[in-house]
Amino acid sequence: MSKEVQNQQQSEEVDLSQLFSAIGNMFNKLFKFFVDIFKAVFSIIIYALKAVVKNFKIIGISMFLAAVLGYTLEKLQPDIYISQMLVKPYFDSKYQLVTNVNYYNALIGEKDYKQLIEIFDINEDEAMQIIEFEIKPGPENENDKLIQYDKFLKQLDSVRAQEVDFDQYIENRSIYSGDIFEINVKSFKKDIFRSLENGLKSTFENTYSIKKMEKRDSLIAIDKERIMMSLNKVDSLKVVYLKVLEEESKSKEGSYTTRDGLSFIQEKTRTKEYELLQEEMKLRQELSRLESQKVEEDVYFDTLSSFQDVGAKYSTIFQKYTIIFPLLTFLILCFVYLTVKVVKFVNAYEG
Repeated sequence: MSKEVQNQQQSEEVDLSQLFSAIGNMFNKLFKFFVDIFKAVFSIIIYALKAVVKNFKIIGISMFLAAVLGYTLEKLQPDIYISQMLVKPYFDSKYQLVTNVNYYNALIGEKDYKQLIEIFDINEDEAMQIIEFEIKPGPENENDKLIQYDKFLKQLDSVRAQEVDFDQYIENRSIYSGDIFEINVKSFKKDIFRSLENGLKSTFENTYSIKKMEKRDSLIAIDKERIMMSLNKVDSLKVVYLKVLEEESKSKEGSYTTRDGLSFIQEKTRTKEYELLQEEMKLRQELSRLESQKVEEDVYFDTLSSFQDVGAKYSTIFQKYTIIFPLLTFLILCFVYLTVKVVKFVNAYEG
């Protein structure tokens, strides 16, 4: 029996030895794999640096000439100016605004300056100076985004609303989601922007927005008429109530006197008077709210910030030819060098 136990222990020791040996071989292979990758990357870097060091004169001269050419081209290019305008549309006039901005860009692309002259009331020379119109959502903070998100969820059913989180909404919302819009205009003429405002303002007025404002005004008129009728009823009840109080003051009914000689009027009449006053205040607050709404939104848009008298100079990294040309030259030289090496390798390869 002891021999069987001894043989079993020896067998287990052999199995553990083989397991540890297999694990060790696996780690050795994995380490060797990473070392080979590091060597390959290091060799590529050294090979690239060797090619740069070997040809640094050609590369340096070529990039210097490209920088000079880029600088010259920058100086020859006319200056571009940009100005911003912030607007807040009402009555869904934002849809017409976005459509018209795209239309203006189409006119510029087709060089249809006659239409631009009629729309903005400018001369042909000024129309030719306009480069591009751009519209995008205006500045907003996290609270504004949350309000928009809450409005969006109210339009969905409860099941669908649970599937759309805040980040998904912000990432996929359209330009029409916001309430404030920023209109950017680029031009070769630095003081043209003020003359474009009247033309832009006329784009907010459209048939749909006009009808929506008229519908809003009609609903306000109906609500005001309802409130005035309710106030008239309240006034009538007040007159009736005053008569009741007058009658109660003339008679002893509805009151009693304590042993101390103090008289008390029934609480029921006093409670009705308070409720009547509360109802009148509520109706007048609602009437005031309707009047405020009509005053606050009596136009199709509000201009939060107008165009500047003189636009700011506009430039992007793609217009920095002093930087772009040398980089492109370096990339072209690298491509030519690699192409030559590949051609030589193919010609020398014998299979």
